[in-house]
Amino acid sequence: MSGRQGVAARARGLVLHGVVFVIAAVIIVPIAFGVLGGFKDNGQLSNNPFGLPSPWVTSNYTDILVAEEFWRPLFNSTLIAVATTVVVVGVSAAAAYVFARFAFRGREFLFMLFTIGLMFPFAVAILPLFILLRTIGLLNNPLGVILPQAAFGLPVTIIILRSFFRTIPGEVEEAAILDGCTPFGFFWRVLLPMARPAIATVSVLAIVASWNNFMLPLVVFNDPSWWTVPIGVRQFQGQYSDDTAKVLAYVVLAMAPALGFYAIAERQLIGGLATGATKG
Repeated sequence: MSGRQGVAARARGLVLHGVVFVIAAVIIVPIAFGVLGGFKDNGQLSNNPFGLPSPWVTSNYTDILVAEEFWRPLFNSTLIAVATTVVVVGVSAAAAYVFARFAFRGREFLFMLFTIGLMFPFAVAILPLFILLRTIGLLNNPLGVILPQAAFGLPVTIIILRSFFRTIPGEVEEAAILDGCTPFGFFWRVLLPMARPAIATVSVLAIVASWNNFMLPLVVFNDPSWWTVPIGVRQFQGQYSDDTAKVLAYVVLAMAPALGFYAIAERQLIGGLATGATKG
């Protein structure tokens, strides 16, 4: 039996490694194709799409790196993503603290209203949201993107933070109060530092969601000076539709900040999710 179990374990290991290899190939091959394609010209892409560039056309990347049409959307996306994250995490942390540590009539009903927000896709609200933003004068204004993104990010962020806050033992709060902490002092000085993994997790999720948002900035911004990276990619692709190599270079450079940020924040993201799963 032990021999059969060993063979079965090795077979499962081989299958698992095969699945991981296939998934990695699906992710890595398109990125490698885009990176190398950016160093080619259109002739090389047609005649040798999967080979190494010969010669290497570095001007596709250098021309974009000195162009305002690349740096301006990058700045806009960074500004909007950071502002959205600050708003959604700050408001959600306060709301999750109230839902987790205070008992009052109607608490679960109010929390249910936030969870219901997960059931409505963003695309459903785009038309009434556009009318509302036009009415209050937030079109062509970064707040017209920041505030709706924060509002749609509240449900999942509150759910994650509330679950984490509820795992903090009540004895910690009692000890803080005995030491003279007010409820706000406990929240600011004790609870938030202890919840750093969860806050890092929801921050990463908020930044990535904002960075990848295409529909809302497209609807809100008619002024090209406020276009974000996804809109910049679309505009650049339309402008250089006959130069596929340069479009690939632009797409790769547009992806680089998000990939770099995720590489840096990966440990915090995985650690926060693992901590939440363990404590949940």
